[in-house]
Amino acid sequence: MKLLPNLLAVAVLAALSAPAFAETEFDVIGGSEISFEGLLQADYNKFDNDLVSLNGDIPDGLDSDGELRRAELVFKGKGPGMWNWVVGYDAKADKFLDVNVSYKFTGFTTLTVGQFKQPNSLEELSSTKNNDFISKAMTTNMQAVARRMGVSLATGGDNWTLTGSVFGREMTRNLGNGNGYGARFTFAPINEAGNILHLGVSGVDFKARDLGTVTTSGNDRARLRVRPDADLANARLVDSGQFTDADRIRTLGAEAFWVKGPVKIQAEYMTTDIGRNLNPDFSADSWYVSGVWNITGETWTYKTGNVATGLPNNPAGGMWQLGLRYDKADLNDGTFVPGPPAKVIGALGGQESNWTVGVNWYWHSNFKFALNYVMVDSSRYSSATKTVLEDNPNILEFRAQLYW
Repeated sequence: MKLLPNLLAVAVLAALSAPAFAETEFDVIGGSEISFEGLLQADYNKFDNDLVSLNGDIPDGLDSDGELRRAELVFKGKGPGMWNWVVGYDAKADKFLDVNVSYKFTGFTTLTVGQFKQPNSLEELSSTKNNDFISKAMTTNMQAVARRMGVSLATGGDNWTLTGSVFGREMTRNLGNGNGYGARFTFAPINEAGNILHLGVSGVDFKARDLGTVTTSGNDRARLRVRPDADLANARLVDSGQFTDADRIRTLGAEAFWVKGPVKIQAEYMTTDIGRNLNPDFSADSWYVSGVWNITGETWTYKTGNVATGLPNNPAGGMWQLGLRYDKADLNDGTFVPGPPAKVIGALGGQESNWTVGVNWYWHSNFKFALNYVMVDSSRYSSATKTVLEDNPNILEFRAQLYW
């Protein structure tokens, strides 16, 4: 179902013909106020490779890559009554986004049925168009469970939320698999305009299952790996390898952020345990801490346990941000014995730590431009050389974004 050309043409025409705001209201049909949102992102990565070539278009001989990253088109309906619905599709990735129906009871309680983001990871639950950095942190990309089909019940108050869900596979075939459940609790002891302190914990537990092949069913398979904070990179510098005796995957997370005027500090930690039937369990963890400064003075808002980026104070000049992030992933759960003979006890997927510095420019209400520089420091055991190899590339990233 390759709808990219036609859908993009409709999306761009809708964006250019509408006033500059977050969504385009269509009509009221059957008591439902229908609106249309879109997100187009084009990325460019230039790789200063060290050991492994990160270029996604191997073997074109270049050290850079550029492509359309996202083309998200979303229809939303508010009403009738307390009912709401959403249908989202990414024409670039050829996959469904949020596709669900929800009912809001009195107060803060909402029941959702369909496909939605699971209750884990502050960064995963935040809007992609307002990500602080071009690539989400390794923690989010490697361990967070994103959209799955299921049922969730969320409740809360002015400064707290509690969400639980049960889920299965992702709606689009050949993506996320494994039945499971998840929960997230958040609390904001400080929740004032321009002064917010948020704390949260989450957990997901699901059956280990991958896509399978012609000769394998996909059952009992699990793998953890992640790109080096560059979405267009072809290689993963840390990789647990494929486990074929996996039972269940359990990930626990802790999150926090603090907003004080134009400054935001944010951090997350996740630890994952892969239960195995024939071997010892495998454990991995990762974390990140980041800081963002709105040079032009804007602040953030807070609702239902998530942070939101506001509009520029001066649309013509735009909102300027400076950001710095440090993230680390540890996929080593074993021991390397140099020998002779050299051997590995357990699993050694490697360690990676990255520094990312970035600049964002939100122009008017519908455009964003981002520039990031990533410095990677990684090491991983090589079965070919029987040694631990270091790979320390640098990456320059650029993104142009249109959203409404």
